[in-house]
Amino acid sequence: MISESHELHDEFPEYKHKIDELTLSNSKFEGLYDEYHRINREVRRVELEIEHTSDFHLEDLKKSRLQLKDQIYTLLRDV
Repeated sequence: MISESHELHDEFPEYKHKIDELTLSNSKFEGLYDEYHRINREVRRVELEIEHTSDFHLEDLKKSRLQLKDQIYTLLRDV
């Protein structure tokens, strides 16, 4: 299975500096950032067949990642 990175700096290159800044200065953003990357790493491990899980669990992880990405984008845009 081909796996894409989905790292936030790749997803939002125009906000690279703001991501770095908010990670250090905004605890809410930092929490979302950490959770996003935790889930993203888990998805990548499954996609790269390092770990195995059900298709349903993988889809739930991807949905969670997308919801976090939306929340992160809102903060990047509005803060």
